[in-house]
Amino acid sequence: MPEGLLAAVRVVDLSDGKADTVTRLLADLGADVLKVEPPGGSPGRRSLPTVAGASIPFAVHNANKRSTVLDPGDDGDRRRLLDLAATADILVDTGRAANYGASAADLADRYPHLVVLSISDFGATGPRSSWRATDAVLYAMGGSLARSGPTVGTPVLPPEGIASATAAAQAAWAALAAYYNKIRCGTGDYIDFSRLDAVVMSLDPAFGAHGQVAAGIRSSSRWRGRPRNQDAYPIYPCRDGYVRLCVMAPRQWRGLRRWLGEPDDFQDPKYDVIGARFAAWPQISALVAALFAGKTMKELVAAGQEHGVPIAAVLTPSRILTSEHFQAVGAITDAELVPGVRAQVPTGYFVVDGERAGFRMPAPTVGHDDPGWVADPAPVSSATGTTGEYPLAGLRILDLGIIVAGGELSRLFGDLGADVIKIESAEYPDGLRQARVGDPMSESFAWTHRNHRALGVDLRSEAGKEIFGRLVAEADAVFANFKPGTLTSLGFNYDALRALNPRIVLAGSSAFGNRGPWSRRLGYGPLVRATTGVTRVWTSDEAPAEGGRHPFYDATTIFPDHVVGRIAAILALAALIRRDRHQQGAHVHISQAEVVVNQLDTLFVTESLLAAGIADVRSDTSVHAVYPCAGDDEWCVVSITSDGEFRCLAEILGQPGLPPDELGAALREWTSTRTPLEVAETLQQRGIAAGPMHRPPDILEDPQLIHRGLFHDMTHPLIARPLPAETGPAPFRHIPQAPQRPAPQPGQDTRRVCAELLGMSPEEIERLIGDKVLFAPD
Repeated sequence: MPEGLLAAVRVVDLSDGKADTVTRLLADLGADVLKVEPPGGSPGRRSLPTVAGASIPFAVHNANKRSTVLDPGDDGDRRRLLDLAATADILVDTGRAANYGASAADLADRYPHLVVLSISDFGATGPRSSWRATDAVLYAMGGSLARSGPTVGTPVLPPEGIASATAAAQAAWAALAAYYNKIRCGTGDYIDFSRLDAVVMSLDPAFGAHGQVAAGIRSSSRWRGRPRNQDAYPIYPCRDGYVRLCVMAPRQWRGLRRWLGEPDDFQDPKYDVIGARFAAWPQISALVAALFAGKTMKELVAAGQEHGVPIAAVLTPSRILTSEHFQAVGAITDAELVPGVRAQVPTGYFVVDGERAGFRMPAPTVGHDDPGWVADPAPVSSATGTTGEYPLAGLRILDLGIIVAGGELSRLFGDLGADVIKIESAEYPDGLRQARVGDPMSESFAWTHRNHRALGVDLRSEAGKEIFGRLVAEADAVFANFKPGTLTSLGFNYDALRALNPRIVLAGSSAFGNRGPWSRRLGYGPLVRATTGVTRVWTSDEAPAEGGRHPFYDATTIFPDHVVGRIAAILALAALIRRDRHQQGAHVHISQAEVVVNQLDTLFVTESLLAAGIADVRSDTSVHAVYPCAGDDEWCVVSITSDGEFRCLAEILGQPGLPPDELGAALREWTSTRTPLEVAETLQQRGIAAGPMHRPPDILEDPQLIHRGLFHDMTHPLIARPLPAETGPAPFRHIPQAPQRPAPQPGQDTRRVCAELLGMSPEEIERLIGDKVLFAPD
C-alpha cells in the first residue's frame, strides 16, 4: 500500500475499549499508533464477545497498531511515558494517564506542542461527570430513543455499537482538527471530550439536519410521543422476506406510480410533494402491498431499479459478509483475527486514490514492541497561523454535496473556518432546501449550511463549466456525494480536476461506493440500513401494534448520514495534511454501506465466526433494556454488564437473593414507581450505567450539557425562532467556537464570488445571469 495520509503522525494510545476505535481510525490512515498497556495487558483484551478466549472487539479495534507495556508502578516506565508524550503529536487518554503520575491535562500543560484528547462518558467536569454510560445509555440520553419504536409501547434500542462508534468518529475528527491547527500555528491543544456530547451532535441529532422527508413534513412544534414510524421509508413483506422503499424526488414518485399501473386516484400533481404523499400514504400503501406480496426480494429490487424507484431488500447481517458487492470491492478481508482464528473482517472506512486504507495487520500481542517510534518525525513547517484563530481558515472548499451526508461534511469544515462555497443549479437545488409549505427555508438546511456562501451556476453549460474550472484552479478541495458517474458526466472526474489543479483533493461519498456491482444503485440512508442488515436487527420482540406491518423500527433515524459526514471529513482533512506536506492531491471516497458495517464491526465479525461454525465463541452476556417509569410514556435504560452489577442491583431492589431470571420483572416493577431521573441517579450512585430517555426539550435542559455549553442559539432572518446549534466538535483550549453566519438562499453570493474570486465585471456577471449560466436573487 502507498504511504498513508497520516504517515509521520505519532499517536500515544492510552485508551480502553470505549476509545480504541478512535486510534484505529488514525492507524488506518497511516499514523504510527503505539498502544501503551499495563503489565498483563489492557482490560479490553478480555471484553466480550470472545473467540478462543480473545476479545473480538479488542482484536478489531486495535488492528494496525503496535503495543508496548509500561508499568505505572515503575519509575523508569513512568519516565518512558513522558518521553513518548514529549515526542508524540497526539495522545488519546481515557483516564489511564493519571496512573503514570500525570493527568491528560497535565501532559497538555507540560508539552504545548501535543494534542491531548481526553475521552470520558460525560466530560471531566459538570454535575454528571462521574456517571457511566454504555452504548444504550448514550442512545437514550442522546435523544434518539424517543423516536425509535412503535407510537405506543416500549421504545426500541438499535443494535449495540452504533452510539460508541459514532462518538469515536467525532473524537477522531476533533483530534485531527486540533492536529491541523498545530501544524498551522505550532500549538497543540487539550480536548475534554464527552461521548454523550458527541452522540447528541452526530448520531441522530434532534437539533440538526433531519433529512429530505422530514424537512418537508415535520411540524415545527416539539413532539412528545414517538412519531408514526413506518410510513416515511416504508417496509413491505414479500414472498421471501421484506423490501424497503425510499421515494423522495418527484421523478421517483412518478416511477412508482407507473409501477403501480398509474392509479387514477393519484394523478394529481400535488402528490409530487412529499408532504401530500405522506398524508395519503395509507391508501398508496395498500396498492404497494398488493403489488409486492407475491414477488421475491430479488425480483422487486430489479423491477424497482428499472422503474427508477429507490428500493432495497431487508437483508440479515450475515448476507452482507458474503455479498458479491462487498467481496468484489474488498470491503471484507479474510484475516487472522486472533492467533489461530481466521474471520471475515470489515476492511475499514477509507478508500484513497483507489486503494483501501484499512486492515493491514491484526491487533498486536501484549508488549510486542519497544516504547519508541517507527515513524520519523513529521517535517517541521514554518507556522503561519496564530493561536486562537480558526484552524481551517484559508482553505477554500467547492461544495457540491447534497442532503445530509454531503451537507454535514462541508458544515464541519465551515464551522472551523474554511471558506465553503455551495454550488447549485437553478433546476436542481439541494433537496434539503425542501421546506414545509409557506416556509422560505427548512430548519435542516439552516443548521447544515451555516457558514457557507452560495454560488448559482449551470454546470451543464460550457460557460458554467469554464467558471467552475477557474474556481477549481484556486481551490483546495471539492466535496461531492452524487451518484457515481455524475461528476464524470459533467466533465469533472478526478483526472479532469487534477489537470486543472494538481493539488486538489476530491472527497466524496455515495450509498455503496464508486465501484462494484452495487455502485449504480439508487441509495439513501434507509436503503443502506436495509441492505446492510441494520434494519433487520433494529427490531422489537413485541408484536407490531394494530396497523403495523413489521417489527422493524429504524425508519425515523438519519443514521448513517451524520456519521458519514464525519468519516468523510476525517479522510478529507487527512488528504489535505498529506497535500500540504508533499504537494500531492488525492481522490478519497466513502461508502455509506461500508460505514454501517464498520460501525457495527463486532456484530459482523461475530456473525462471521458463528456462520463459519467456530464453536468457541462466547457471547456478551450484558443486558441493556428499556424500562417504564412513572409518568406518561416515560422510560429509562439500564445496563447490567457484570455479575457484580447484577448482585448490586438485586440489593438496590431489596431482594439480594433474587434469581437472574426474575430480575427483569422486579426491575420493571421498581422503575415504574420512579421517574427516569430518579432511577438513573439511584443506579449511577452505585456504579450501574443507567439514563433517562431524553426528548429534544430534555436535551436542552440537561444540566450536564448546559454546563458544557453544547448549544447556543443560532438566528436566521428567514426563520422565526432561534435554533439551538452546536458550538463546535468539542471544547478546545485554542480553537474558538463555530461562527454563525446564516445559511444562504440559492445563488445568494453569486455576484460577490464571481467578482472577488474570478475578477468578473458587473456587466459580465449580469450577462451570464441573463443567459442562465449563473443565477442570483434579483
